Amino acid sequence: QVQLVESGGGLVQPGGSLRLSCAASGFTVDYYAIGWFRQAPGKEREGVSCITGSDGSTYYADSVKGRFTISRDNAKNTVYLQMNSLKPEDTAVYYCAFKPYRSGDGLCRARPYSINYWGQGTQVTVSS
Repeated sequence: QVQLVESGGGLVQPGGSLRLSCAASGFTVDYYAIGWFRQAPGKEREGVSCITGSDGSTYYADSVKGRFTISRDNAKNTVYLQMNSLKPEDTAVYYCAFKPYRSGDGLCRARPYSINYWGQGTQVTVSS
């Protein structure tokens, strides 16, 4: 049984930082890809950052490159999203996502309706 449990969202001022965590069970993050999507009000859910299971290669949406960093702890079967230099347009509900893909690039480019498992979502609000 796949489960994804997120934590770490909150309210932060522009330019600030947050770190999201997603504890996974039912599969291992060093074999399958896992990643983060987000959905802002009135917008479609989009892939933000994903990490490939086998080699740890990463995918980032253009809007977050250079500011966000995805990483994982294989021993804890947990993936993290370090978000720096946050902007108001980063405000969204962030979801951990899993689909039995090996490629992080493939996971993040997948259509949201095709994703098999989602975390409960965590709100990130960037505002002064």
